[in-house]
Amino acid sequence: MRIAFAADDSNETTAAVVRHLTEQHEVLDVGAPGTPWPDLGTAVGRAVVDGRADLGVVMCWTGTGTAIAANKVPGVRAALAWDPWIARGARLWNDANVLAMSLKRLAPDVAVEVLAAFLAVEDPDPAESDNIASLD
Repeated sequence: MRIAFAADDSNETTAAVVRHLTEQHEVLDVGAPGTPWPDLGTAVGRAVVDGRADLGVVMCWTGTGTAIAANKVPGVRAALAWDPWIARGARLWNDANVLAMSLKRLAPDVAVEVLAAFLAVEDPDPAESDNIASLD
């Protein structure tokens, strides 16, 4: 799977996320040092919608700003998640295609657990298809 990734800062949490991603997936890093977080969220969203990536991951201090920016791209369903249950549910029940996380409030191991839960869901719950369709 190809994952678009961007973060507006780097620390142990972003390093753990990137390490986990590169161990199991091809990573399309759309971030450049100094790029404003709204541009990073948009770039990840566009990579997913354009088909250059299957899913996206954005990280900023809270995760909120990059999620908002990604969601401005038509066809993106970015979800802010802080635990594995929320991340899994976002994929399963909302067909989220971009995961947003805080790089300041999540410990590295927790961020990896959240990411793994998000990526583990292969397809949304068919019982939610009407609800998901109403999001577009």
